[in-house]
Amino acid sequence: MADLLIVDDESHIREVLRFALEQAGHRVTEAADAASARLRFATQQFDLVVLDIVLPDEDGLELCRRFRATSRVPIVFLSSRDEELDRILGLELGADDYLTKPFSPRELVARVKAVLRRSQPPPPPPTDAPTELVHGPLVMDVVRHELRWGEQPLVLTVTEFALLRCLLAAPGRVFTRGDLVARVYGHGHVITERTVDSHIRRIRKKFGELGADPVETVYGLGYRLPDPLPPPARNRG
Repeated sequence: MADLLIVDDESHIREVLRFALEQAGHRVTEAADAASARLRFATQQFDLVVLDIVLPDEDGLELCRRFRATSRVPIVFLSSRDEELDRILGLELGADDYLTKPFSPRELVARVKAVLRRSQPPPPPPTDAPTELVHGPLVMDVVRHELRWGEQPLVLTVTEFALLRCLLAAPGRVFTRGDLVARVYGHGHVITERTVDSHIRRIRKKFGELGADPVETVYGLGYRLPDPLPPPARNRG
């Protein structure tokens, strides 16, 4: 069971989503606009936010940006506009998934389940298994959901973390976008290659702020972590 926040100005949409998600065992809180969503987000703890892009008082993309400034809570976007730019912007702002209206409530429930699964800490490893994945200066604590490049910490969304974990599990191996979709989202989800590209681009942007770019594009195939990785850039001072 998870605590979910639904942000949508259409009351019938909220009613349908509440019914479907509560039937799936979740607790649901509703917000009809950005102002009430911010209030609820500031006073309650949520495991996931379902966020409409078109709101009466503030763009959902801007609200996502506000949430991301203080939280890594998973976010699933909803939109009545089937525009690729919205989808890419939403993912690059840190959303974990994106659905275009109209959609099946069953599909949303499945997407929410998949995102929540990625956000959960993995089961305790065997006592002799490492809790960290290390590749050169890149260190990932898979239990604490923490990442470091050298001595510098990085904060990734749950989907970004899962994508990088796939690459880090096999340095030098090329993962196609299809491989990454299957491993991160699971089979049965219609995720476009551009969605994967958007997440990878955001991962690179975060590393780029530290003067690093560990993810390598293999044109026509997919992505990999070079083996070996370049050393961290020295701090400028």
